[in-house]
Amino acid sequence: MSRFLLVVLPLQGHLYPMLAIGQELARAGHEVVWCGPEDVLRPLVGPDATVHATGARAYRRYDETGMAGVRAMWDGYLIPFTRFTLGPVDEAVLEHRPDVVVTEQYALAGALVAHRHGVPWATLCTGTLELTPPPDLVGFEDYLADKMAQAVAMAGLSDEPIDPRFSPHLVIALMTPGLVGDAALPDRCVLTGAALGARPNAPDFPWHLWDPDRRHVLVTVGTLVGHMIGDFYDRAAAVLAPMADDVQAIFVTSGVAAESFPANAITAELVPMLDLMPKLDAVVCHAGGAVNEALTFGVPMVVAPVRAEQVALARQVARSGAGIEVSVLDVTVAELDAALRAVLDGPDHRRHARRIGAEFAAAGGAATAAAHLVELASGT
Repeated sequence: MSRFLLVVLPLQGHLYPMLAIGQELARAGHEVVWCGPEDVLRPLVGPDATVHATGARAYRRYDETGMAGVRAMWDGYLIPFTRFTLGPVDEAVLEHRPDVVVTEQYALAGALVAHRHGVPWATLCTGTLELTPPPDLVGFEDYLADKMAQAVAMAGLSDEPIDPRFSPHLVIALMTPGLVGDAALPDRCVLTGAALGARPNAPDFPWHLWDPDRRHVLVTVGTLVGHMIGDFYDRAAAVLAPMADDVQAIFVTSGVAAESFPANAITAELVPMLDLMPKLDAVVCHAGGAVNEALTFGVPMVVAPVRAEQVALARQVARSGAGIEVSVLDVTVAELDAALRAVLDGPDHRRHARRIGAEFAAAGGAATAAAHLVELASGT
């Protein structure tokens, strides 16, 4: 059996895929050590798992979009997070002597420390921005090259050619050809589809309010961009309220005032996504983690991206035919109504969403990712 050190980025959409892969490795009898904030990881991995704590680094919400948002993310959070975690990750590698370090793509310290100690490492790409950046992000490649040089210098590796976003040993991307198309991908990149596993912290849901005789639409913008959507929920409510005889809406509130929601909607601060998805007929979302969850169950979408990483994924969804992209700030009630009715009532988007879901199932998800990691650990 092999020993794996999993270095996480402590944001929900980045944590859950890593959790699923760690569960698969542990189920197969391998030793799994987690590296990240104790208070974030412990509720997910349980009392018996080994957690090498890094302490917590506050995530600063930012309002910028496009390239300005990319800069805010890297300068305001990811580079400081790298600096903050380099020491604890180094301690974890020295203490636990892993055969392989598995690091979330934005948890650069995992890659940098593994490289420094000569430990094979794997990158987990939970998103698509770094793999397939939108061409209208002018200056993206040059800016990221500068950030990578900054991170490499921070780790004392200035003379070594390394891009800590992409392992030369193994890159795991949670997508399939139906999404990425013919995009050029890094060497040693495997496409596994969504990595979904048990979520011990899944919230309760008011199932007693569920109407089995109506179709169901989930509206969610996640937990980090609710302050950037303007009156999008008001417009979604204006679309869904007249459909109430046939459609029951579920809104993830994201800090939005209660009066924004139709009186007949189910509202919740958080929802158990993996329990909810198989029961849904459509999803309206910001093209975050809900995309892979929806596609897994063949649910078509209206995607209203906010930040650059969401724009990249939204465009893949639209190109695949599994959904329709709209502007979160500019889409009118009439346009949003037309988009939602198209994914609800027309067969094409559902058919394409199910096609991608079948690709996900064939790719193997967390089990396939774990198998590639075991192969890397064995040196074959």
